[in-house]
Amino acid sequence: MRSRAGFHRQHGRHTGGSGMKGMIVKLSLAAVVLLICTLSLFFSSTGTSNIQSSYRSEIHVEELWSNADSGGWRPSSAPRTHWPPPPNESNGYLRVRCNGGLNQQRSAISNAVLAARIMNATLVLPELDANSFWHDDSGFYGIYDVEHFIKTLRYDVKIVESIPENQKSGKKKKIKAFQLRPPRDAPISWYTNDALKKMKEHGAIYLTPFSHRLAEEIDNPEYQRLRCRVNYHALRFKPHIMKLSQSIVDKLRTQGPFMSIHLRFEMDMLAFAGCFDIFTPQEQKILKKYREENFAPKRLVYNERRAIGKCPLTPEEVGLILRALGFDNSTRIYLAAGELFGGERFMKPFRSLFPRLENHSSVENSEELAENTRGLAGSAVDYMVCLLSDIFMPTYDGPSNFANNLLGHRLYYGFRTTIRPDRKSLAPIFIDKENGRTAGFDDAIRKVMLKTNFGEPHKRVSPESFYTNSWPECFCQTSAKNPADKCPPNDILNIMNDELEKTETHANSTIS
Repeated sequence: MRSRAGFHRQHGRHTGGSGMKGMIVKLSLAAVVLLICTLSLFFSSTGTSNIQSSYRSEIHVEELWSNADSGGWRPSSAPRTHWPPPPNESNGYLRVRCNGGLNQQRSAISNAVLAARIMNATLVLPELDANSFWHDDSGFYGIYDVEHFIKTLRYDVKIVESIPENQKSGKKKKIKAFQLRPPRDAPISWYTNDALKKMKEHGAIYLTPFSHRLAEEIDNPEYQRLRCRVNYHALRFKPHIMKLSQSIVDKLRTQGPFMSIHLRFEMDMLAFAGCFDIFTPQEQKILKKYREENFAPKRLVYNERRAIGKCPLTPEEVGLILRALGFDNSTRIYLAAGELFGGERFMKPFRSLFPRLENHSSVENSEELAENTRGLAGSAVDYMVCLLSDIFMPTYDGPSNFANNLLGHRLYYGFRTTIRPDRKSLAPIFIDKENGRTAGFDDAIRKVMLKTNFGEPHKRVSPESFYTNSWPECFCQTSAKNPADKCPPNDILNIMNDELEKTETHANSTIS
């Protein structure tokens, strides 16, 4: 750019023929820029057009039991540009308390690692606020493989299990972290300014609560890939959870492929959504009381909520969708759910359509299962079984829901088939059925479902979360037309390891 600017300055004084030449040069440059932009747009669109228009013309059930078409893409969260190891000296310690359920905690942990990288901070092993929701105080150590977590992220951030004591005037004194409440979806600038300032003042900061406290859409692909390295590589459940989950999957597979469904017809979600009218007066009283105690006041009218798809699907509606898609009563289904509100009254119609229903207790009824599926561990087992299932169907996939991370993980795990009902488009069809208008019901369901994605790579469009769909940042193509989509070299980890060793060697030689 400097040479071009200099060219125009030197020749700007001339007139006549020289001015005409200058004009020709400018037009030529403009044409070149336009050509480059056009080519870039062309390659970008050719790389994504087949993905964005990949809706099916018809649904074949037998095809859904196989992974979706990848379109030549494969998961890759390794850095593709220069990614130096964390400096030897950090700006301080970062503590976070991750609140919410398993999904919120995984997202929060990924955000905490990214925040530590952004601030050049040493991350203290994240705290899990499990006791308030799960009545489980096992924490990070009880759910995740700590050694694997620290080792996997050694190229990205420094992680310690606790803040060490500070040696001062011959006495050891623990650094007290300054408590901060981050704004929801805080931009990177909040961390590099407000949070970093307090960290440098106090030596450590404590961010609580820490759920959805870092913006998801960040215009830095390497930062997004770091989130994927955390979520899909570093966050591995403890060996006993992995072993138990695999045992359940193996037993389910002895009779062929199976589907998993996250049936979110539970008290907290129904109370949150304000979907009360289908319940008895006593049940409505329970839901309203729960809502008053746990959620902000809001005017909620059931018919209005239902009409725009804000209510979780009932078990019967789930069964009717599957039947319309062509699944029969031999389909084996694993249910990942808490206690269904309304009980057997709502499950009976579903079970009549699909009698082969299982959960972790029915598949693996043992003392080991009872011991290892309490609290968060039970949710972790369900998570792994749903991840490994041949088909996964969430019935309510909001941004703070168990299914949110699973959808993204299954996409990353090899474009594994998902069935995502469009509740808003399906609502009028179900309402018509309840009012006796049943003609063409199955056809209407299929028509809606044809416009949904079944696990193929697809462009992330708001309000879809990055944790639901990390394409294209965390994917690549071996034969890419667009250089930005090209897969990194296979030895990228060796390169990073060499750079890390050089940094550590230099730091040690400086100290000695």
